[in-house]
Amino acid sequence: MSRDGVRDQYEAYPYPARDPADEARRLVAGSPSHLLEVNHYVFGGRRDFAMPFRALVAGGGTGDGAIMLARQLADAGEAGEVVYIDISDASRKIAEARAKARGLGNIEFHRLGIEELPEAGLGVFDYIDCCGVLHHLEDPAAGLRALRGVLAGDGGLGMMLYGELGRTGVYAMQEMLRTLVGEAPLPERVEVARQLLDRLPDTNWLSRNPFLGDHLEGGDAGLVDLFLHPRDRAYRVPGIVELTAATGLRVAAFVEPARYRPQSYLNHPRLLDRLAGLTWIERCAFAELLAGNMGKHVFYALRQDNPVAAPSPDDPQAVPRLYGIEPAGFTPEGTLSADIDGFTFRFPLPPLAAAMVGRMDGARTLGNIHRDLSAANPALDRDAFARQFAPLYEALNGLGKLFLGY
Repeated sequence: MSRDGVRDQYEAYPYPARDPADEARRLVAGSPSHLLEVNHYVFGGRRDFAMPFRALVAGGGTGDGAIMLARQLADAGEAGEVVYIDISDASRKIAEARAKARGLGNIEFHRLGIEELPEAGLGVFDYIDCCGVLHHLEDPAAGLRALRGVLAGDGGLGMMLYGELGRTGVYAMQEMLRTLVGEAPLPERVEVARQLLDRLPDTNWLSRNPFLGDHLEGGDAGLVDLFLHPRDRAYRVPGIVELTAATGLRVAAFVEPARYRPQSYLNHPRLLDRLAGLTWIERCAFAELLAGNMGKHVFYALRQDNPVAAPSPDDPQAVPRLYGIEPAGFTPEGTLSADIDGFTFRFPLPPLAAAMVGRMDGARTLGNIHRDLSAANPALDRDAFARQFAPLYEALNGLGKLFLGY
C-alpha cells in the first residue's frame, strides 16, 4: 500500500476527530509530551523550558500533541517553538484551527512526511513527539532513522506504538473486512464494518476484548483508523527495543512505569524471586505478557550515546513535582488505587505520604521536605525519610503523577 493510500484515509477521515470549538473548554493532554514527564525522562530533570527550545511533532494529525506542547511552552515563556508535520491537509487544517482558537502563535505547520525530513531543512530539535505514526509507515525503521537525524545530541523522543496483545481481535477484524469489501470506496467499507461489528458473536476475540474503544467513541474516524487502515502493525516490548536499537536509540522509559513492573500484578514471593535476575527490559516484557491489556506502548527514547538518566528519588536536591494531584486533597487511607484498562493497581502508602505530598509545591527539594518533617519528628533521619519516600515515589511516579527536577 502506497503512502497515498494512507494520506487518502486521513484526508477523508482526519483522526482523531476534533472540533476547534472545544478548545474553549478543554486541553487534550496526556503522555508522552507533558513537560514535567519530558524533563524527568529525557533531560534528567535539568531542562529549563523558558530557554530556547524546539519541538517537532512528527505526524501531528488533528493536533493533540502540537497543541499540548505549544500551550505548555507558551505558559513557560516566550522561547519555545513547535514544528508540526503531517501528510494530510485535512488534518493539518483542523490543527491550525485549534491553534488559532487558542491564540497560539508558536506552532509552524508543514505538509510533510517523516521520510522527507532529511531533505526538508527544518533544522535540529530538542524534542520530538511521534505518536501513533511509525506503525503506519512502510518502513518504520527508516522513519525512525529520519527522526534521529534531526534530533539534538542531548534531546529525546516521546513515542507511541501499538501494543500487540491489547489489540487482540483487531487484526482478525481487519482480515474479515478485506475479505468482505477489499478495496471498495471508504464509505462503503465503513458501512460494512458497522454491519459486521453489530453481528459479531460473543466468542469473537474483538467482542471479548474490553480494552478497545475507538470504534465506539471516535465515530467513523475512529472506526476507520482501527479496522480499515491500509497499513498497520503492532509491537511487543522486545520489538520496540529492537527497533530503537537498530536506529541508534535506546528506550529510556515506558510509561506509566507501574504497568511494566511484574510486582504490580504479582504478590507471590517465590514467583517474584524467579524474576529477580532479569534485566529491566526483560521484566517489562514479562509484565506485558502478564497484563495482557496493553493496546499501546508509550515510551521515551534517547540516543544510545546519551548517558542521561532520570533523577534519583534518593537525591535530596531533587524537587518533586506533582501532575494531576492537588497536594491538599491527597488523603488516601493507607492504600492508593488506580484503575487502568480494566486492572486495579493498589499501592500501600507510608504513614507520612499525605504529609510529604502536602509539602510538594514544585519548589521545595526532598531535602527541604525532610528537614520540615524532621523538625516535628527528630527520629526521622535521612534513612528513615528515604524508606518512607520510596514507596510513595514508586506509587505516584508509577502512575505518572510525580516527577523529579532541579
